Formats: sequence, structure tokens, C-alpha cells
Amino acid sequence: MSGPETEGGGPGRQETAEQRADRRWADLLQELRVAQTGVQILFGFLLTVVFQPRFAQLSDTDRHIYVVTIMLGAATTGALVGPAAMHRMLTGQRLKPETVVWASRLTVVGLVLLLCTMASSLLLVLRIAVHDTVAAWLVAGMVAWFALCWFVLPLWARHRSTHRS
Repeated sequence: MSGPETEGGGPGRQETAEQRADRRWADLLQELRVAQTGVQILFGFLLTVVFQPRFAQLSDTDRHIYVVTIMLGAATTGALVGPAAMHRMLTGQRLKPETVVWASRLTVVGLVLLLCTMASSLLLVLRIAVHDTVAAWLVAGMVAWFALCWFVLPLWARHRSTHRS
């Protein structure tokens, strides 16, 4: 170890708590850039749907799905933009390690909300494109796929790594 503030005595990075927080923050920002771009495009599209002539022809159920979808999209945007606002509000307060932890938690919440927003969006569109039962199965399949890619595989890798150590 290079000093009393250095973390980790085993193999891997030898960094202070501040260096680790800086690295984790930079990593988190890169991840957020990817997620925010997709959310902003999806949410922007959702905001325009209500102004389309065909919107008036939607059933009550489809309108309810739309309202849920738009609210989920707004909540997703809030959760994924939250870390930037948090960082801005806490900059200079010597709270970067704590900021990184809370921003990371907000990002995970944002990903869960994004999963819900995607499912709701797909349900709305697919109910118009195919039979309701087929739409439900297609959405369920996509939810399973997103959950696998975004949550199951990373958690499996973490679990496998922990057991290997």
C-alpha cells in the first residue's frame, strides 16, 4: 500500500478513496450518457403522440396506457438526470464518495423505470399493431430480455466473481 488512505490490499487498483470516487464518477457519467440519450429520444417521441390525429381514436385502455407510459418516461428522465443535478448541487462539499453511491442508486432506479417505460411503450404500440394477446406475449419477452441484459447478467457476473475470490 502506498499510504494510509489507499484502499485494497490485494490485487487490483491501489487508489485513495478520492481517486476511486473520481474514477467511479467518470464511469457513471459515461453510462448515463448512453441511457440518457435513449430516454430523451423516447420521451420526446412520447410527448408528440398526443398531438397526432390518430390519438383521438385510441380506446380508453390505450389512453390509460399512454398516460402511464408518459409518466414513467418522465420519472425515468428524472432518475437518470438526477445524478447530474446531485453532482452540481454537491460539488465542492467534499462529498464525492457519497455522491457516487447515491448517483449510482438513482441510476439503477432509472434503469428499472426505463424497463417499465419500454414495456409500456411497446404495449401501447403493439396493441395497435397486433392482437392484444400477442402484444402481451411480445412485451413479456422483451421485458425478460431487458431484465436479462441489464440486471441478470451483471448480477451473475458479480456473483461469479465474488465466489471466485
